[in-house]
Amino acid sequence: MALASSCSGLKSPIPKSFARCLITTFIRNKIMKKVSLMVLGVWVLVGCGSTDTTIDTKKNIPRAVFNQAYQENYQPDSIAEIIAEAKDAYVLVDPFDADVVSQISEIKIKNNSIGGYISAGTGEIYRDDFSELEPYLSSEAWEDWDDEFFVSETTTGIVSIMKKRIDKMATWGLDWVEFDNMDWLDDESRNNYHLKATVAEAKNYINTLCDYTHSKGMKCMAKNTVNGFENFDGVLYESFSSNKNWWNREGTQKFLDENKLVIINHYNERNCDSVYNAYKSYYKSKNISFICEDVALKKYKHYNAK
Repeated sequence: MALASSCSGLKSPIPKSFARCLITTFIRNKIMKKVSLMVLGVWVLVGCGSTDTTIDTKKNIPRAVFNQAYQENYQPDSIAEIIAEAKDAYVLVDPFDADVVSQISEIKIKNNSIGGYISAGTGEIYRDDFSELEPYLSSEAWEDWDDEFFVSETTTGIVSIMKKRIDKMATWGLDWVEFDNMDWLDDESRNNYHLKATVAEAKNYINTLCDYTHSKGMKCMAKNTVNGFENFDGVLYESFSSNKNWWNREGTQKFLDENKLVIINHYNERNCDSVYNAYKSYYKSKNISFICEDVALKKYKHYNAK
């Protein structure tokens, strides 16, 4: 009926023209149905019921890694090097260092994700807010770093102080917060430094800060442990030439299986390529991101550059 009515303008007797019209109309209708189905399929893939049609281009792993915040034996990456070389990379900075914040917008031009360093398990005497943190810290300095004091109390005012740091990072446009020293509290450190918090309270404190980071639109990078921190979005492990793969391997594998960002920051190495290949072989994954302190170069060597 629809085909015939579409061709009703043709006057009889014109059988060939009428037949051609029927065929043309039939083909046109079939094409329109296919187009409609394609549009419907795209709508479903984009997200049924969702208005977010953006594509996250920062999920590509493995990623190049740059580190301005710390290094073990030499100098970390400079901001100038990062701006010149980093592209589609994870870039760790200490945003509380002088002149870093003013460079963040330029670092992000090449689609870099920026992580902000924060020591959640210690108070550092050189930070502007150290006097605020001091009432919640141990009275004795950390044996390994004499300008840092372990967090002793986690259930009182220290959370609000750390949230102020996270607020600043969100305002400055950072994408991640990397929580250093989040594994500071165990039975040994509790006894040696007379820390008041329990292990459970310490984990809850870190997870509370991560939840707050998420509420500010940023991601959480764990440091050296994922045990009890499954809500984190990635992890960075510090690896050493004399002590490799020392962490919880099952937790690392789980993060890899979940397509989370796993970074190994390796120190003091003469053969960085060999170590990186060994890690990829052990975890049977090409998705490990890697940065290596090269003894010959006396600086970080970067991998997975775009």
